[in-house]
Amino acid sequence: MSVLAKLNLKTVQRTVAKDPITLRREKLVAGIEEQQRVVEAAMRGESYKVHTNKKVRNEAGERVVVGKERTVRAWYFEQDRGYYVQCRYGARILYLNGKNNAVWVEALKDVAEVLAAFKTAALAGELDKAVAMAMARANR
Repeated sequence: MSVLAKLNLKTVQRTVAKDPITLRREKLVAGIEEQQRVVEAAMRGESYKVHTNKKVRNEAGERVVVGKERTVRAWYFEQDRGYYVQCRYGARILYLNGKNNAVWVEALKDVAEVLAAFKTAALAGELDKAVAMAMARANR
């Protein structure tokens, strides 16, 4: 008797644990949470930086891991005596209601409230259509 004959063999097709819409939602929420940390740092007068590791070749030709800090770009900017806040999915700006892509607020502290509203909307699935539109624009 062979070794494989003793095992319980089956044919299986691996399924994806989460649907793509849920994965997009989680990516969007993670970006919004990172932007909330950017706003908190800006209110303290600091810039928010993220530590990343990168593999590079040194003088001897060996691949080594080098730590690097990068500044996270804010989704908001100051203009017209206030701040415009845009919601992004990756590098793409989302059209929130199909035609408008920003929310205007008067003060920097209000930016945090807009980001909280974006997070609530993303978790509720209200931004799924905007993300799908952004993905369609990218695939052209």
